Amino acid sequence: MEVMSVKSESALRPSREGALHGQPLLLLAVLTLYNGANALSGVFVPVYLFKANQSYALVGWFSLLQYAAGGLCVYLAGSWVKRKGLVASLRTGIALSGGFYMAVLLLGGKAAAWAAPLGLLNGTAGGFYWLAYNVLYFEITEKDNRDAYNGMAGLLGSAVGMAAPFLSGLVIAGSGGNKGYTVIFSVSLALFGAAALLSAKIRKRPPQGRYRWSFPAAELRQRASPWRRFAPAIVLQGLRDGVFLFVLGLAIYASTGAEQKVGTYYLVTSLVGMAAFWLCGRKLGPERRRAGMLVGTLALAAVLLPLLGGMTYSSLLLVGIGTALFSPLYLIPITSSVFDLMGRSEEAAASRVELTVLRELALTAGRLVGVLAFIYIAGRSAPDSPAFAWLLLALGAAPIAGWAFIRDRLRPEDSAVRAADPDGHARRRG
Repeated sequence: MEVMSVKSESALRPSREGALHGQPLLLLAVLTLYNGANALSGVFVPVYLFKANQSYALVGWFSLLQYAAGGLCVYLAGSWVKRKGLVASLRTGIALSGGFYMAVLLLGGKAAAWAAPLGLLNGTAGGFYWLAYNVLYFEITEKDNRDAYNGMAGLLGSAVGMAAPFLSGLVIAGSGGNKGYTVIFSVSLALFGAAALLSAKIRKRPPQGRYRWSFPAAELRQRASPWRRFAPAIVLQGLRDGVFLFVLGLAIYASTGAEQKVGTYYLVTSLVGMAAFWLCGRKLGPERRRAGMLVGTLALAAVLLPLLGGMTYSSLLLVGIGTALFSPLYLIPITSSVFDLMGRSEEAAASRVELTVLRELALTAGRLVGVLAFIYIAGRSAPDSPAFAWLLLALGAAPIAGWAFIRDRLRPEDSAVRAADPDGHARRRG
């Protein structure tokens, strides 16, 4: 049970252990619409930019500025969120995401020349959205249903990630290129609009007090803080994700020259991911997080080995299927454990905005380092160079070290001991 007054409202609680009702389902619906809009068009934005000059580096710089703007926005928006509320930030992020795709539509073939400001705009949109979403996710879910929520979120994300890019690929291929991009970007705008309307039903939270600008640094300076172990693990998560969020789909296009192949790739891999998230969401409870995350991190590195034989469509498809299959074993434990950490005490729960900012800054730091390495290789190697395969293998193995940092915090019995007060009485915790 979370130690937060906001969770005393019965409307925000599940009616039985592990169940999802009311506000959690509403937040899932908003997330699914948002992910659907991005899945429909977002996976093709790197392809759209790549087609302009056949440059991996351009896509890398776009992603770098996007992540940098997102991290800065999260840090600066923390104060606004605590004063004005989470739903306002969530809807601002959705609106700016729609603005990003509108800008791409209006720029058309000139979008590549505006890659830098477009990256900044998209990053700012994501910063507003994900800061609000992650705090809402913490407030609306509880320890007993957090793994189930993450499993369902992953399942729905895989479902839209399966259907949307495949349909987009068909539309682009059938419309002769740029006209198809106009269609899918327009549909994304409509989905963002639907997400904004639905978000109005999320219960508004009261102001949360003064924002502590120095909190992330102060928290990491405390020798006893568990975030001294979790922050490096999150950085290593970002190191991998920053590049893998765009590179596999882009590599598929670079090797085939066909958007429809990109859509088919996401259809197959997302179908596998949907089944994997469904199964892990049902079976991977707190008591299995430690073993599950270890298996997941080792497997995510191992599935990249086929790339050493060449970045062909078949090898990339094998990597995508393996990644989709084992990602839930990694993502569900680390995500649930981080947010459980926010509910370990009343003081931690009261600092949920600042702790979310700390998490996002750690992710951003890892993503920036990973993309900088990608840009370095892209500037010195051809797209089919073995250097790219070795880079992806190194980045893909980074979460193994992340597991080592937090492995002792993934055991329920260890968490219970650490949550005990000086008199030996367990605190109420999430």
